[in-house]
Amino acid sequence: MSSTPSSPTVSVHGQDAASHAQVAPGEIAVGVVIGRTSEYFDFFVYGIASAVVFPKVFFPFAEPLLATLYSFAVFALAFVARPVGTVLFLWIQDRWSRGTKLTAALFLLGTSTAGIAFVPGYEKIGAAAIVLLAAFRTSQGIALGGSWDGLPSLLALNAPKHRRGWYAMLGQLGAPVGFIVAAALFAFLYSSLSTADFYDWGWRYPFFAAFAINVVALFARLRMVVTREYERQMGQRELEPVPVAELFREKGRHVFIGAFAALASYAMFHIVTIFPLSWAQLFTEQEISRFLMVQVVGGFLAVGGVLASGLIADRFGRVSTLGATAVAIAVFSGFAPTLLGGGPVAQQVFMLVGFLLLGLSYGQASGAVTRNFGGRYRYTGAALTTDLAWLIGAAFAPLVALLLAAEFGLPYVGLYLLSGALATLAALMVNRWLKQREATAQG
Repeated sequence: MSSTPSSPTVSVHGQDAASHAQVAPGEIAVGVVIGRTSEYFDFFVYGIASAVVFPKVFFPFAEPLLATLYSFAVFALAFVARPVGTVLFLWIQDRWSRGTKLTAALFLLGTSTAGIAFVPGYEKIGAAAIVLLAAFRTSQGIALGGSWDGLPSLLALNAPKHRRGWYAMLGQLGAPVGFIVAAALFAFLYSSLSTADFYDWGWRYPFFAAFAINVVALFARLRMVVTREYERQMGQRELEPVPVAELFREKGRHVFIGAFAALASYAMFHIVTIFPLSWAQLFTEQEISRFLMVQVVGGFLAVGGVLASGLIADRFGRVSTLGATAVAIAVFSGFAPTLLGGGPVAQQVFMLVGFLLLGLSYGQASGAVTRNFGGRYRYTGAALTTDLAWLIGAAFAPLVALLLAAEFGLPYVGLYLLSGALATLAALMVNRWLKQREATAQG
């Protein structure tokens, strides 16, 4: 890893010039993209399998709708466990080191993901299969919480002020890229294998691939986080763990504001990725492999949306961009039921437009209000804010959306999506009011 060149001469105040070495934003961005892409590939491999595979493999005793709801309940366990993982691994970092924490977290993530591939189906070992699946899914969530390395916060602080929107969206690219790879791999396997082979062993291959990708990502990220330049920058920026109790005592309201500010994006996340797969499998005649390939095209639109969000945010501001995309999602929620309930063409329009909006919104969803934490609390605050946003906005989205659609009709899915958009707008308004009150108190 390179850093800003330094000279052996002594600088003013008697400090060695090397002590001012900076980590280039471009190098940090590479680490962020690699790390997030590997995590999201894991994320979507499990998500796709929970809609397409697990209802038949692990819950064959239930009718298809109920089996899928059971599968989505297990899916949510990772998001429930994620904050626990964050707290646990922050303690590991504080006691040992950031490198130790990241190595342990990614090792746990990789072994949990690969472990799922070895779990026999319900027909072979009965309820023990469900218990093992739930255990591995929970450990995935703990590991994801522990994989927070602070790189996105460091990137935001090191980026030029007029380009912070652009650099902030780079880490978010991992989501659509990870989805594209995962969906394309499942589509290939589903279309290339017989139905019996796919449900017997074919679905397990993406979990092995996820393990291999995690190994590569681990070494790529460790190469950065254990360097002196990185550690020096993290120390100078005060990006170190703080006690969780102290964080909530001093900045608790900002944790919740940050979580709700991202709610529209996180709710949208599963409404256009995981939920439509379950709906197509249960209530339409569409071929799953073809449906997945349409979603792959949508993933590329999401990439474009994420990139565009960086340009828009640098021109109009990150918070304004997040608010405008929440309004767009609210409008989309009114058309979503009609599109999703229409024929194949209408459903394709739903997914493509939805993915584009997801990219525009998600591109600025992470860290738009983390400046409220200040220096000392930013590292821990950003991690737990993200955890809560996933838990509140995304954990139960496929389960709730499918249950609402099946019991009450698709318009209720639109209302569910609308509630996320309204929550985002309300959180941004509260955030603005608090900032104005603080400015008045100081002025």
